[in-house]
Amino acid sequence: MWPTGAASAFAALGDETRLRLLAQLCDHGPQSIARLTAGMSVSRQAVTKHLQALQAAGLLRSARAGRQCIWELRPKRLAEVSRYIEDISAQWDAALARLRAMVEIR
Repeated sequence: MWPTGAASAFAALGDETRLRLLAQLCDHGPQSIARLTAGMSVSRQAVTKHLQALQAAGLLRSARAGRQCIWELRPKRLAEVSRYIEDISAQWDAALARLRAMVEIR
């Protein structure tokens, strides 16, 4: 069963830059746009668009801290996506086990 909005989450995760941003937030916690753009080969404007896509998919949230916008993960949403991947993996494992059993019978 698809979690609500799973397609948008997977679409957002299908971009390499977005995955890097997500990994950076996983590794280092909430960060400002200035920290997230440091060392990246894309513009601050492009990073902002990627962050907004991840936010629209429910994977991130942002909050104002003075003049800065701080971005952070939404762990509950990531856990939902992870559970869905685990469910799909279990379905494939079961299908492969049935195929193996059928081949071994013959």
